[in-house]
Amino acid sequence: MPNDKNPLVYVIEDEADISKLICLYLSKSDIDTKPFTNAEEALASLKEKLPDLIILDLNLPCMSGFDFLEHFRKEYSQSVPVVIVSARDDDNDIIQGLGFGADEFVTKPFSPGVLVARIKANLRRQALIHSQGEDSISFDDYTLLLNSCVLKKGPNKIPLSTKEYEVLEFLVKHAGEVLLPEKIYNAVWKVQYGDITAVAVYIQRLRKKIEKDPAKAEYIKTEFGKGYVFSKEAINNHDD
Repeated sequence: MPNDKNPLVYVIEDEADISKLICLYLSKSDIDTKPFTNAEEALASLKEKLPDLIILDLNLPCMSGFDFLEHFRKEYSQSVPVVIVSARDDDNDIIQGLGFGADEFVTKPFSPGVLVARIKANLRRQALIHSQGEDSISFDDYTLLLNSCVLKKGPNKIPLSTKEYEVLEFLVKHAGEVLLPEKIYNAVWKVQYGDITAVAVYIQRLRKKIEKDPAKAEYIKTEFGKGYVFSKEAINNHDD
């Protein structure tokens, strides 16, 4: 019997054995599950109640996991965590999944115990965000969600790697301050010595993702001979 106090997880997986295994392990952790063999059934159920988290396969009949995820993020929720569990382990599939708004990508075969641990971590993080509220910093149409470590442009999630996000957050939190590459490297990589050129590489990647014209940066500017500075004027509600 479902318990209203337990979190609810949708398991969208067309392989019955895998679906049953996931549901069994989650139930042992007092997590209620609702299995679906295709995305259309899951979408219909969403109209009745949103789950606390979704486990999503990519290779589904009729509607693919990518199509479901894109529709879910646009029409239902930007905040409900989605964990992709798929045999597809190509980098492009992982990047595409995260780009559509997945929170994690787990490849098959997987350890059921590790998967449950990741599910529980996502549920705890989501509960913490709901209880405390989401701290954020906005610049123009972009918003950094500091608790979730997510960058969004309007309602859309911008795919960033962990290091890309950490570099951007450091720059934004020090908007208006010229930062030496060494200072950025020490703060983000947390080592005193290393390949400082990594900073320039990540700055270039970020510019491609957030600047209208990466060659004429409006946000992450270069002070030649000094370092990088994030435009303080771009920060919404910045102090004068």
